[in-house]
Amino acid sequence: MLKQERHAFILQQLNVHNRVMSNDLWQRLGVSEDTIRRDLQELAEEGQLIKVHGGALSTGFHFTLSQNEVYFEAEKRIIAQKAVDLISDGMFVLLSGGTTIRELVKVLPADLRATFVTPSIPIALQLTDHPNCELIFVGNRINKSSQMAVGAEVIKQLGSLRADLCFLGTNAIDATAGITESAWEILEVKREMLRVSDHAVSMAISEKLNTAQPLKVCPPEMVHTLVTELDPAHSKLEPYRSKGMRVL
Repeated sequence: MLKQERHAFILQQLNVHNRVMSNDLWQRLGVSEDTIRRDLQELAEEGQLIKVHGGALSTGFHFTLSQNEVYFEAEKRIIAQKAVDLISDGMFVLLSGGTTIRELVKVLPADLRATFVTPSIPIALQLTDHPNCELIFVGNRINKSSQMAVGAEVIKQLGSLRADLCFLGTNAIDATAGITESAWEILEVKREMLRVSDHAVSMAISEKLNTAQPLKVCPPEMVHTLVTELDPAHSKLEPYRSKGMRVL
């Protein structure tokens, strides 16, 4: 595979999954670890990704308060508009991190009175602007690349909660593999969020459907509702519906 083709593949994977792992790339592309390391370095120097230990992050995933660019923004806005109807006054709601969750927070009604819990710094910052909703930030040690609190203390805090809803910004989802992740620390937090919630909602653009990452968050049967930008009757969603998911 030519270098230009490798670079295009790496950037496409970043746009869809927000992060890539070096060991996954060299295995999938059939090249050496050194080749992938050089590819990531070149793309980082061009400003097309953020190189981190073991892989890279999408520039769009690294949140700043002035950031406006969101990959698949129109699609994520549609997902947010669908998902927000699941939230009612008085609910206790868990939110993971990610740009799709950020779009959800943007469309929360001003008169909504609910309690939101999140380990994500960017999501917590956005929720501080809501006039009527309560915010609980759970955390201790921060995973800098995801800007999310992780570790045993976070798991302990989440374990003392009981939530009506859990909204997951989904890295990858497949009707057979379920929800998967690329980072172990993030996986642990998402697993606990699901465990303490009565209803699990996966928010995923259609490009993330039928994809998988190395680490398993949960089987498909644990996902109660799947929200995408597609029409719920779309044939691509039938395998998920057959697993018992409500599809929006």
